[in-house]
Amino acid sequence: MKQILVVDDDKDIVKLISIYLKNEGFDVVVANNGEDALNMIQQSDVDLVILDIMMPGIDGIEVCRRIREKHVIPIIMLSAKTEDMDKIYGLMTGADDYMIKPFNPLELIARIKSLIRRSYQYKSVVKNKNLLTIGDIEIDKTSHTVLTKGAPISLTAKEFDILYLLASHLGRVFSTEEIFELIWKEAYVYSNNTVMVHISNLREKLEKALGYKLIKTVWGVGYKIEA
Repeated sequence: MKQILVVDDDKDIVKLISIYLKNEGFDVVVANNGEDALNMIQQSDVDLVILDIMMPGIDGIEVCRRIREKHVIPIIMLSAKTEDMDKIYGLMTGADDYMIKPFNPLELIARIKSLIRRSYQYKSVVKNKNLLTIGDIEIDKTSHTVLTKGAPISLTAKEFDILYLLASHLGRVFSTEEIFELIWKEAYVYSNNTVMVHISNLREKLEKALGYKLIKTVWGVGYKIEA
Protein backbone atom coordinates (compact mmCIF):
# COMPACT_ATOMS: atom_id res chain seq x y z
CA MET A 1 0.00 0.00 0.00
CA LYS A 2 1.39 3.37 -1.06
CA GLN A 3 1.63 6.01 1.66
CA ILE A 4 0.71 9.62 0.92
CA LEU A 5 1.70 12.53 3.16
CA VAL A 6 -0.84 15.39 3.09
CA VAL A 7 0.57 18.70 4.38
CA ASP A 8 -1.90 21.55 4.86
CA ASP A 9 -2.98 23.75 7.76
CA ASP A 10 -6.58 23.76 6.46
CA LYS A 11 -8.18 20.79 8.24
CA ASP A 12 -11.17 20.73 5.87
CA ILE A 13 -8.88 20.37 2.86
CA VAL A 14 -6.91 17.64 4.63
CA LYS A 15 -10.12 15.77 5.49
CA LEU A 16 -11.40 16.00 1.90
CA ILE A 17 -8.15 14.80 0.36
CA SER A 18 -7.80 12.02 2.92
CA ILE A 19 -11.29 10.67 2.17
CA TYR A 20 -10.58 10.43 -1.56
CA LEU A 21 -7.14 8.90 -1.02
CA LYS A 22 -8.43 6.24 1.38
CA ASN A 23 -11.25 5.39 -1.04
CA GLU A 24 -8.55 4.69 -3.63
CA GLY A 25 -6.69 2.38 -1.25
CA PHE A 26 -3.88 4.72 -0.20
CA ASP A 27 -2.48 4.92 3.31
CA VAL A 28 -2.66 8.55 4.49
CA VAL A 29 -0.51 10.42 6.99
CA VAL A 30 -1.14 14.06 7.82
CA ALA A 31 0.90 17.10 8.87
CA ASN A 32 -0.58 20.52 9.57
CA ASN A 33 2.67 22.46 9.33
CA GLY A 34 6.04 22.31 7.63
CA GLU A 35 8.06 21.23 10.65
CA ASP A 36 5.83 18.19 11.30
CA ALA A 37 5.98 17.33 7.60
CA LEU A 38 9.78 17.23 7.58
CA ASN A 39 9.81 15.06 10.70
CA MET A 40 7.36 12.60 9.12
CA ILE A 41 9.48 12.38 5.97
CA GLN A 42 12.37 11.22 8.15
CA GLN A 43 10.29 8.75 10.15
CA SER A 44 7.94 7.28 7.55
CA ASP A 45 8.29 5.54 4.20
CA VAL A 46 6.36 8.14 2.20
CA ASP A 47 5.66 7.52 -1.51
CA LEU A 48 4.28 10.97 -2.41
CA VAL A 49 3.75 14.36 -0.76
CA ILE A 50 0.78 16.70 -1.28
CA LEU A 51 2.12 20.03 -0.07
CA ASP A 52 0.32 23.33 0.52
CA ILE A 53 2.43 26.43 -0.12
CA MET A 54 0.83 28.93 2.27
CA MET A 55 1.41 27.66 5.82
CA PRO A 56 2.50 29.38 9.03
CA GLY A 57 6.10 28.87 10.10
CA ILE A 58 7.98 26.89 7.45
CA ASP A 59 6.05 27.40 4.20
CA GLY A 60 5.60 24.82 1.45
CA ILE A 61 8.36 26.22 -0.76
CA GLU A 62 10.93 25.78 2.00
CA VAL A 63 9.59 22.33 2.90
CA CYS A 64 9.91 21.29 -0.75
CA ARG A 65 13.47 22.61 -0.92
CA ARG A 66 14.50 20.69 2.21
CA ILE A 67 12.86 17.47 0.99
CA ARG A 68 14.75 17.74 -2.29
CA GLU A 69 18.06 18.03 -0.44
CA LYS A 70 17.77 14.40 0.71
CA HIS A 71 14.85 12.67 -1.00
CA VAL A 72 13.48 11.91 -4.46
CA ILE A 73 9.80 11.73 -3.47
CA PRO A 74 7.13 12.95 -5.92
CA ILE A 75 5.67 16.26 -4.71
CA ILE A 76 2.40 17.91 -5.73
CA MET A 77 2.09 21.51 -4.58
CA LEU A 78 -1.27 23.08 -3.74
CA SER A 79 -1.82 26.82 -3.69
CA ALA A 80 -4.57 29.43 -3.75
CA LYS A 81 -2.18 31.62 -5.71
CA THR A 82 -2.85 31.77 -9.45
CA GLU A 83 0.10 33.83 -10.67
CA ASP A 84 2.33 32.02 -13.18
CA MET A 85 5.50 32.97 -11.30
CA ASP A 86 4.24 31.20 -8.16
CA LYS A 87 3.79 28.03 -10.19
CA ILE A 88 7.19 28.43 -11.80
CA TYR A 89 8.87 29.08 -8.44
CA GLY A 90 7.26 25.95 -7.01
CA LEU A 91 8.48 23.83 -9.91
CA MET A 92 11.96 25.35 -9.72
CA THR A 93 12.12 24.42 -6.04
CA GLY A 94 11.58 20.78 -6.94
CA ALA A 95 7.84 20.12 -7.15
CA ASP A 96 6.73 17.60 -9.77
CA ASP A 97 3.26 19.07 -10.23
CA TYR A 98 1.18 22.07 -9.14
CA MET A 99 -2.57 22.50 -8.59
CA ILE A 100 -4.58 25.63 -7.88
CA LYS A 101 -7.19 25.71 -5.11
CA PRO A 102 -10.06 25.01 -5.39
CA PHE A 103 -9.32 21.81 -7.31
CA ASN A 104 -11.20 18.75 -8.47
CA PRO A 105 -10.35 15.89 -6.06
CA LEU A 106 -10.70 13.36 -8.88
CA GLU A 107 -8.11 15.25 -10.94
CA LEU A 108 -5.80 15.30 -7.93
CA ILE A 109 -6.17 11.51 -7.55
CA ALA A 110 -5.41 11.04 -11.25
CA ARG A 111 -2.23 13.12 -10.97
CA ILE A 112 -1.16 11.24 -7.83
CA LYS A 113 -1.55 7.88 -9.55
CA SER A 114 0.36 9.14 -12.58
CA LEU A 115 3.28 10.44 -10.50
CA ILE A 116 3.51 7.26 -8.42
CA ARG A 117 3.39 5.13 -11.56
CA ARG A 118 6.20 7.14 -13.09
CA SER A 119 8.34 7.01 -9.98
CA TYR A 120 8.35 3.20 -10.10
CA GLN A 121 8.13 2.67 -13.85
CA TYR A 122 10.92 4.89 -15.07
CA LYS A 123 14.52 3.84 -14.78
CA SER A 124 15.91 7.18 -13.76
CA VAL A 125 18.27 6.63 -10.84
CA VAL A 126 19.27 9.57 -8.68
CA LYS A 127 22.64 8.80 -7.10
CA ASN A 128 22.54 12.09 -5.21
CA LYS A 129 20.50 15.25 -5.43
CA ASN A 130 22.52 16.58 -8.39
CA LEU A 131 23.27 13.39 -10.36
CA LEU A 132 20.78 11.75 -12.73
CA THR A 133 21.21 8.54 -14.71
CA ILE A 134 18.80 7.65 -17.51
CA GLY A 135 19.83 4.58 -19.45
CA ASP A 136 23.18 5.36 -21.11
CA ILE A 137 23.27 9.03 -20.13
CA GLU A 138 24.55 10.52 -16.88
CA ILE A 139 23.83 14.16 -15.98
CA ASP A 140 25.84 15.80 -13.20
CA LYS A 141 24.46 19.18 -12.14
CA THR A 142 27.37 19.91 -9.81
CA SER A 143 30.00 19.74 -12.54
CA HIS A 144 27.63 20.62 -15.42
CA THR A 145 28.77 17.53 -17.31
CA VAL A 146 26.90 14.98 -19.39
CA LEU A 147 28.31 11.53 -20.16
CA THR A 148 27.02 8.90 -22.57
CA LYS A 149 28.58 5.47 -22.07
CA GLY A 150 31.38 7.29 -20.26
CA ALA A 151 32.06 9.76 -23.08
CA PRO A 152 31.39 13.47 -22.51
CA ILE A 153 28.96 15.56 -24.55
CA SER A 154 29.71 19.24 -24.99
CA LEU A 155 26.65 21.33 -24.18
CA THR A 156 26.11 25.04 -23.71
CA ALA A 157 24.92 26.23 -20.28
CA LYS A 158 21.33 26.66 -21.50
CA GLU A 159 21.31 23.29 -23.28
CA PHE A 160 22.46 21.64 -20.07
CA ASP A 161 19.81 23.44 -18.00
CA ILE A 162 17.05 22.35 -20.40
CA LEU A 163 18.27 18.75 -20.35
CA TYR A 164 18.47 18.69 -16.55
CA LEU A 165 14.99 20.21 -16.23
CA LEU A 166 13.40 17.57 -18.47
CA ALA A 167 15.46 14.69 -17.05
CA SER A 168 14.58 15.56 -13.45
CA HIS A 169 10.85 15.49 -14.27
CA LEU A 170 10.56 12.33 -16.36
CA GLY A 171 7.32 12.02 -18.26
CA ARG A 172 6.20 15.58 -17.52
CA VAL A 173 5.53 17.75 -20.54
CA PHE A 174 6.98 21.27 -20.40
CA SER A 175 5.63 23.91 -22.77
CA THR A 176 7.95 26.23 -24.66
CA GLU A 177 6.77 29.06 -22.41
CA GLU A 178 7.50 27.12 -19.21
CA ILE A 179 10.97 26.12 -20.39
CA PHE A 180 11.83 29.69 -21.33
CA GLU A 181 10.64 31.18 -18.05
CA LEU A 182 12.28 28.47 -15.93
CA ILE A 183 15.64 28.54 -17.72
CA TRP A 184 15.97 32.16 -18.81
CA LYS A 185 13.98 33.51 -15.83
CA GLU A 186 12.27 36.10 -18.00
CA ALA A 187 8.70 36.58 -19.17
CA TYR A 188 8.01 34.65 -22.36
CA VAL A 189 7.36 36.69 -25.52
CA TYR A 190 5.04 35.13 -28.10
CA SER A 191 6.77 33.94 -31.28
CA ASN A 192 10.10 33.74 -29.45
CA ASN A 193 11.84 30.70 -31.00
CA THR A 194 14.79 30.66 -28.60
CA VAL A 195 13.67 27.47 -26.88
CA MET A 196 13.05 25.63 -30.16
CA VAL A 197 16.53 26.51 -31.41
CA HIS A 198 18.15 25.27 -28.19
CA ILE A 199 16.03 22.10 -28.16
CA SER A 200 16.99 21.41 -31.78
CA ASN A 201 20.71 21.81 -31.06
CA LEU A 202 20.45 19.75 -27.88
CA ARG A 203 18.61 16.95 -29.68
CA GLU A 204 21.20 16.84 -32.44
CA LYS A 205 24.03 16.41 -29.94
CA LEU A 206 22.19 13.80 -27.88
CA GLU A 207 21.04 11.75 -30.87
CA LYS A 208 24.54 11.74 -32.30
CA ALA A 209 25.90 10.37 -29.02
CA LEU A 210 23.05 8.04 -28.09
CA GLY A 211 21.80 6.87 -31.47
CA TYR A 212 18.16 7.52 -30.56
CA LYS A 213 15.81 10.36 -29.62
CA LEU A 214 15.82 11.16 -25.93
CA ILE A 215 13.66 14.32 -26.00
CA LYS A 216 10.14 13.72 -27.29
CA THR A 217 7.82 16.33 -28.78
CA VAL A 218 4.18 16.32 -27.70
CA TRP A 219 2.69 18.25 -30.59
CA GLY A 220 0.84 21.37 -29.56
CA VAL A 221 1.91 20.93 -25.93
CA GLY A 222 5.69 20.85 -25.46
CA TYR A 223 8.64 18.56 -24.72
CA LYS A 224 9.42 15.68 -22.37
CA ILE A 225 11.86 12.86 -21.65
CA GLU A 226 10.70 9.31 -21.09
CA ALA A 227 12.88 6.46 -19.85
